[in-house]
Amino acid sequence: MGTASTKKFFKNVAGTLTEEAALLTSAGAGDANAIPALNASGVLDASIINSKTTSAGAGDTGKIPALDATGRLDTSFMPTGIGADTASIQASENLAAGDLVNIWNSGGARVRKADATTAGKEAHGFVLASVTSGANATVYFEGGNGQVTGQTPGRVYLSTTPGLATATAPSAAGNVVQIVGFATAATSINFQATAPYVLA
Repeated sequence: MGTASTKKFFKNVAGTLTEEAALLTSAGAGDANAIPALNASGVLDASIINSKTTSAGAGDTGKIPALDATGRLDTSFMPTGIGADTASIQASENLAAGDLVNIWNSGGARVRKADATTAGKEAHGFVLASVTSGANATVYFEGGNGQVTGQTPGRVYLSTTPGLATATAPSAAGNVVQIVGFATAATSINFQATAPYVLA
């Protein structure tokens, strides 16, 4: 049985009036014919309206999509080819939300902070959530990175500070120059990486 409300109603059971509590949540088929009650927020619980914030595929047929904690639909609801261009890749170091990242091979695909100090660590994408080393990171290959700070609107380059972008291109010999997009505000970069080149 789901969570009972303090509100009760009478129901007719074979000609006898019987008191029964309304339900704030549903436990499924066992709660068939129960009377639902609004929760403390004044809405029906997700278990009563059968909504989900993510989809597991065909097993969730008939369920109602619900917005997630960010106020958006999860990409698992979208058909193939619709939604953010992402990949789930194991992190080989701790990553902070907003970091520009480099994909490299270490017994398989791994992701680390991009770094303009040396060739081979160019930016391939970015992460929107912090990830610890060994965990999988969702890497975004295009779009808005709203987890940055201190940006100056205009063109931005991969920085010699790992994971960051800067309005000034690196200038030391051996540094990598790579445009990684355009800052649209102090806290947002539209990621559009270009081919990098190494300074002589």
